Amino acid sequence: MKKKDSPELMVPKPNLRREILRHKDVYLLLLIPFVFYIVFKYVPIFNAQIAFKNFRARDGVLGSAWIGLQNFTDFFNSFYFWELLRNTLMYSFGKIIISLPVSIILSIAIYECTHYALRKTVQTLAYLPHFLSWVIMYGVLFALLSPSSGILNDIIKLFGGTPIDFLSSVHAFPWVVLLSDAWKEMGWSAIIFIAALMSIDVSLFEAAMVEGANSWQRVRYITLPAIKPVIVTVLLLKIGTILDAGFNQMYMLYSPQVYSIADIIDTWVYRQGLLNFQFGLATAVGLFKGIIGMILVLVSNKLVSRFNEGSSLF
Repeated sequence: MKKKDSPELMVPKPNLRREILRHKDVYLLLLIPFVFYIVFKYVPIFNAQIAFKNFRARDGVLGSAWIGLQNFTDFFNSFYFWELLRNTLMYSFGKIIISLPVSIILSIAIYECTHYALRKTVQTLAYLPHFLSWVIMYGVLFALLSPSSGILNDIIKLFGGTPIDFLSSVHAFPWVVLLSDAWKEMGWSAIIFIAALMSIDVSLFEAAMVEGANSWQRVRYITLPAIKPVIVTVLLLKIGTILDAGFNQMYMLYSPQVYSIADIIDTWVYRQGLLNFQFGLATAVGLFKGIIGMILVLVSNKLVSRFNEGSSLF
């Protein structure tokens, strides 16, 4: 005779409909980003086919003639290709080289600060620029860098120097972009490092102080090795988005005088697609950028798990 299963060992099968009704508030909140991604991310993928077509608005997406890889070939063979790629990589790597160390230094300084009021004030002032749009930031930079009335040029003139038009100079413009991005984002980027610092066992610092270690030695041998996995993860994830050099910032700051050093892939796509109505070419370039970005993200995810092992930063 077959023995029946004990009631204590029987696990009820989950009912999807019952679970959704039970947690309907959570699913309603999930519905908003779900609809957003469907409408603005996945539905437009259908129109990406115009990258392979000679798109004409009157013929529509489906009626335009197929031209294969002609749009891609035109971009790769154009005079602008290497210049756009150079500028994009220059600004992306430049922002990593400057912003990442600055964010780490800021997070350690805030963590090591023992004066509560000073720490909170610095945190607030460092976080605030992140929440300002690049439109507002442009106004702030113009007030600082204007050749006629900018504060920085007033200081230069005070010492007998010649005013510099920072936003129109091919030599000064890259530094304006890199330093303004570091200023705007360092406070926000430091949050993740501060969170990592808060997880360090305090007894390690106490033991180091008993052994006579000074502040720099504690930072070098305890703080930095402890947050090494986070540093490596952030670095690799930033490399995964290396072709995103900051469209909003560049669009607000650049001008025709500095196109040779300021034009990046995103700004060129914007001008070709929306201003010159070359939608097929612009879509092809955007698709190229998206494919490279996807590959870099997948590679960076693999590298994160591989290089996150180890305990020594130096």
